[in-house]
Amino acid sequence: MSKVTEVVEELATPIFQELGLELVEIEYVKEGKSWFLRVYIDKDNGVDIEDCGLVSEKLSEKLDELDPIPHNYFLEVSSPGAERPLKKDKDFQKAIGKSVFIKTYEPIDGEKSFEGTLLEFDGQLLKIEMKIKTRKKTIEIPYEKVANARLAVTFS
Repeated sequence: MSKVTEVVEELATPIFQELGLELVEIEYVKEGKSWFLRVYIDKDNGVDIEDCGLVSEKLSEKLDELDPIPHNYFLEVSSPGAERPLKKDKDFQKAIGKSVFIKTYEPIDGEKSFEGTLLEFDGQLLKIEMKIKTRKKTIEIPYEKVANARLAVTFS
């Protein structure tokens, strides 16, 4: 499966560069009897339906031309949404000052899930300010211990 996502990323990169878009993630998954190729895109001021349609059209042409996927699948192109996944160093850099949700591979201070404001990221360590009832606590999470991370929507 990762080979499919790598091939699609290689085909899609020139399209994203031409359109001024950023590739957030590519998923290739089987759900029930159907395969889905999901491409998540973004840009500084967000993407709209026209951006998604244009990428879908251009990427479909490339995929049809080279036919790297041996069976039928559905292509979906969309925004990563409000709870965008944080995958790359630059994603974490852009998330500084924002609410994040982090899960770790192993416990840190007895916990594996953390939600709070990302204060700093230096490529090795994430500093998150968490609110616990009425007090604030800063926790440091080694980058290599992050299992997954995403922006978090908070309601005040």
